[in-house]
Amino acid sequence: MQRTLFRRGALLAQKAAVEVSLLPMSAPLQPRLDRAMSSVTIPPPECMLRPLEVPFRYLFGPGPSNVPPRILAAGGRAIIGHLHPEMYEIMNDIKKGIQYAFQTQNNMTIAMSGSGHAAMECAIFNTVEPGESVLVAVNGIWGERVAEIAERMGANVHIMVKAPGGIFSNEEIEKVFVLYLHCISLSSHNDDSSFKFKHNTLFLVDTVASLGASPIFMDQQNIDILYTGSQKALNAPPGTAPISFNERACQKMFNRKTKPVSYLFDMAHLSNYWGNDGQPARLYHHTGPVSGFFSLRESLAILAEKGLEESWRHHREVAGYLWKGLEDMGIKLFIQNKDLRLPSVTTIVIPEGYNWREMLQYMMKHHNMEMTGGLGPSTGMVMRVGLMGYNCQKTNADMVLAALADALKNCKKSKA
Repeated sequence: MQRTLFRRGALLAQKAAVEVSLLPMSAPLQPRLDRAMSSVTIPPPECMLRPLEVPFRYLFGPGPSNVPPRILAAGGRAIIGHLHPEMYEIMNDIKKGIQYAFQTQNNMTIAMSGSGHAAMECAIFNTVEPGESVLVAVNGIWGERVAEIAERMGANVHIMVKAPGGIFSNEEIEKVFVLYLHCISLSSHNDDSSFKFKHNTLFLVDTVASLGASPIFMDQQNIDILYTGSQKALNAPPGTAPISFNERACQKMFNRKTKPVSYLFDMAHLSNYWGNDGQPARLYHHTGPVSGFFSLRESLAILAEKGLEESWRHHREVAGYLWKGLEDMGIKLFIQNKDLRLPSVTTIVIPEGYNWREMLQYMMKHHNMEMTGGLGPSTGMVMRVGLMGYNCQKTNADMVLAALADALKNCKKSKA
C-alpha cells in the first residue's frame, strides 16, 4: 500500500514538474537558464548594445563627399532581390546613365561592386596577361597603385615617373611605346591618344576624382577603358564603380590565353550579369550591392537632369571662386597652370612654417570640416580641398576659406 502511494506521489510530482516547465518563465529567469546552458564563451560586446551614432561633418576633402538627401533616400528604399526583373531594369538604367556620363556608346559598360580600386583591378586583370607589358605614367599615388596591381598579376611593368603634379607629353610617351600591350594611367583628360593605334596599345584612363566635374569624351578621345568611383562628384555612397570597355578592349579581353586572376572581376561573368553578352538569361555570379545600385542610379539621374555641360561649367565656376579666395589669402596653389587643375579637387601648398596635420585637426575640431593632406609622393607637400557635386557651392567655398583663415590664426607657426 505504501509502495503504491509512493508511486502515485512520484507520478503526480513528475506531472506537476512537466506542467511547470510549460509555463512562461519570468524575464529574469530565462536569461539565467540560457546562460547556464549556453556554449557561448564570448559575451556580446558592449559597443554593440548601444545605438549607432554617426556625426555630421562637412566632407570637403577629396572624397567621399556629402550625399544629398535624395540619394540617401534612394539607398534607404526596400531591398529587392539582386536577380529580380526590377533589379535588372535598374541595372539597365545605370548602364545608360554611365554611357551618358562617359559619353560613350560602348555596350560593355557596367558598375563594379566595389570602390574605384575594384574598377582599377578589373581593368588590369581582364586586359593584361602574365608576361605582357604595361606602361604606367606615374605622377602620384594612383599611377603607383596601377603599377603595383599589374606587377602583382605578373605583368612586365614599365613606369614613367614625374614629381606630383607633373604632366606627360605625347612625345615623352611616344618614346617608350615599343612593346605589345600598354595600359596607361593619366591624370588629365586633354591628351591626344592617337598614338595608341600605331603601337597596338590599349589606353586606360582613371576619372575617379573628375567625372562629372571635368569634360570627358570616351568615344571622341579614343579611350579604350574608362572607370570612375561613385563617391566623389557623383555624390553616391562609396561602393560602386562605373567602368566601360570599347570594342578594341573587348577583343583583347575576351580572346585571352589565360583566365583572369580574379573570379569576382572576370568580365566574362560580369558581362552576363549586366546583360551585355547577348545571352537570353542572366546567371548568378555574385550578390550585387542592391542599395548601392539604387543610390548610384539616383546620382546618375541627378547628373542627367542637370546636364553634363552645366555640371562642368558649375564646377569650374565654383573652383575659380575658391582659387581666387585662396590666392587673396596668400595661400599658394600647387598646380600653377589653371588649365591643368581639377575643378573638383584643389591642391594647396602647405603654408610655410605650419604643421599640416595640426591645421587639419584644428579645422575638424572647430569647424567640423574634413580636408586632407597629400597621399603617397605628395604627402607633406599639399593639402587637398574637394568641392564636388552636391558640395560644389560658393557658400561651401566661403566656409573652407573661413576655416583655413581660422587655422592659420590659431595654429602654431614655426619661426624658421
